[in-house]
Amino acid sequence: MPINSVMSTAFPIISWANGTNIYEVNVRQYTKEGTLKAFQEHLVRLHDMGIDIIWLMPITPISVEKRQGTYGSYYAASSYTDIDPAYGNAEDFKELIQAAHALGMKVIIDWVANHTGYDHQWTLKYPQFYRKDDKGNFTELYGWVDVIDLNYDIPEMRDEMLRSMKYWISEYDIDGFRCDMARTVPLDFWIEARAQCDALKPLFWLAECEILEYHEAFDLTYGWEAMRAFDKYMKETRELTLAEVIPFLQAYARYPAGSRKLLFTSNHDENTYWGTEYEKYRSAALAIAVFSCTWPGIPLIYSGQEKPNLKRLAFFEKDFIDWEGDVELHHFYKTLLGIRKRNKALQENASVLLIPSGHPDVLIYLCRRQEDRVFVCLNLSETKSIFHFNHPAVAGEYRELFSDQSVLVARKETYTLEAGEYRIYHITRESASNI
Repeated sequence: MPINSVMSTAFPIISWANGTNIYEVNVRQYTKEGTLKAFQEHLVRLHDMGIDIIWLMPITPISVEKRQGTYGSYYAASSYTDIDPAYGNAEDFKELIQAAHALGMKVIIDWVANHTGYDHQWTLKYPQFYRKDDKGNFTELYGWVDVIDLNYDIPEMRDEMLRSMKYWISEYDIDGFRCDMARTVPLDFWIEARAQCDALKPLFWLAECEILEYHEAFDLTYGWEAMRAFDKYMKETRELTLAEVIPFLQAYARYPAGSRKLLFTSNHDENTYWGTEYEKYRSAALAIAVFSCTWPGIPLIYSGQEKPNLKRLAFFEKDFIDWEGDVELHHFYKTLLGIRKRNKALQENASVLLIPSGHPDVLIYLCRRQEDRVFVCLNLSETKSIFHFNHPAVAGEYRELFSDQSVLVARKETYTLEAGEYRIYHITRESASNI
């Protein structure tokens, strides 16, 4: 499909999602109690930090049959319409939604449409809804031991799935869906799901996939390729250079207008299976967090990154985040998200210009939208780096937004950043040579 035709049937993004951010909540591990009520106590703090959208990992009951570990996978559901008693009840969830809405925050839920657990209600009520092998046994294509695949060739299954999705809108007033394994579900189903669900209430839609065509149904898809490129670059063995990462970043800038990418340094999969952001990025962890909030896209913060949580959270066991003491990075994220909200150049429809730095590990880029200009400097190396701005577009008077200090930037002048240091500059006056 030609790239410019992909968005021709796309749904318009809901107005409140412009310039937004997302915070992923692992309810089981968020608190010692692991309940919706216990998480609700953190809403005011998250609101103060600048969070717009709360994404709740699945809160549906977890299958017992073939359960992994003690508690099982959040993504092996035994019901599409019930709430796991371990997290609370319907009233608890309604109170959480209402409390978030009262603060001006939105709540989206994880939706697992590709598969269910082995003892899901449908396995008895609608066994024909599932894919089966030649012996008539439920089956699964990806080697997961605790789930079985649904069959989207069955119209009645699609109808029942849509009824389940619409239930959460009408019953709880949710604001959208994060759709797990979206690429394994036919695109035409998602288009129909969005049409029917948005008829009840305009929603926000996030797809766990990186397929261009899925922007026909979704507001946002994952920015995996860029993040994986950063991972390879940040390895001690340097599987990629920073120069080789750049084409992955530029590819997103060529996506059709209206499409967005989710950018992150961590999420539930990354943390558990790939390592914490500090394992992956070491001293550059916060610099890459700055990238995720300033490069075109929508940034994601995972549970506890603001603490910071320095451990891999177990996936099938209880392994709660320790919130004792100060939330050390609250101010960092509050400042960063505030910078994003206040500057149009860091939001939708901005253009990005990469600026030569003369250093292999210093990333500099200029973001522009109308008269608003912001440029970002990131030292991604493990050592102090000396660099320069070898481009006339950045010359001028700026305010560095983390320190709130005025800075005169001159072309080809030498500058220094400590290991992992980051700076965001907002223009106050252009150089006469640029006018």
